[in-house]
Amino acid sequence: MITDKLSKPQLFKGIALFTPGGDLIYCIDPNKQGRWHLHLCAVLQEILDLPEPPHFLVPCYTATIDHWLDPQTHQVRTFAEAYPAVIRHQAVLNAIFGTELVWQTAPWQEGLCDRMVLSTYRSTFPQLWEDHDLIVDLDCSQSKPKYYPPVIPTQKLQLQAECYVLRLFVAGHSANTERILQNLHGLLERSLGYPYTMKVIDVLTNPEQAEIDQVSATPTLVKVWPQPIRRIVGDIDNVDKLLQMLGATEKI
Repeated sequence: MITDKLSKPQLFKGIALFTPGGDLIYCIDPNKQGRWHLHLCAVLQEILDLPEPPHFLVPCYTATIDHWLDPQTHQVRTFAEAYPAVIRHQAVLNAIFGTELVWQTAPWQEGLCDRMVLSTYRSTFPQLWEDHDLIVDLDCSQSKPKYYPPVIPTQKLQLQAECYVLRLFVAGHSANTERILQNLHGLLERSLGYPYTMKVIDVLTNPEQAEIDQVSATPTLVKVWPQPIRRIVGDIDNVDKLLQMLGATEKI
């Protein structure tokens, strides 16, 4: 089985920040010293060209994982928690952090994550309620987050020549879905050679998108950009076939 688990440090803290529209930015911090919620908000401001960092998304749209060493047993223990607004993204979280966990739902805190309050920000931060197919891995080894060019409305990510836009269609949440996600992330990181985004679409809850992309079976991986549009159905574990579909065989 192809997996990127070995590329992750054994002890680390991982932080993920989602937007209401479904974009994701995350960080893996082996030193557990950074104030990464603030950094993630700052980078999200740059990417989406927001008027200010969207601190109001914290903690409502966050998930946190901590691999720590128990000083008494000397065993690695894991704590993984996601807030109710993002708990449905467990398959994506397990893929980006290289885990196979059932995430805990963070307890509700009075005065936080009120939908009515969050909705008041929509007119000022409309980009956060749009889906740009973004999955950004922030480099925690840098003392200061690097600058990311903003997503320009007339030149969205799909139109950048050196970035792959992928859609993975699945049917529900399962261990097989998580395995596919982990395998794909590992393969793409090692072999593609270009930045990429991959949006996971559940055909059971989003049949309209499946109809738009003419998907009739799962799992199906669709390469939206660069054109031409291509797809692979079912046999996603076939590395040669997958790389040929992506047009990436010459980059290996």
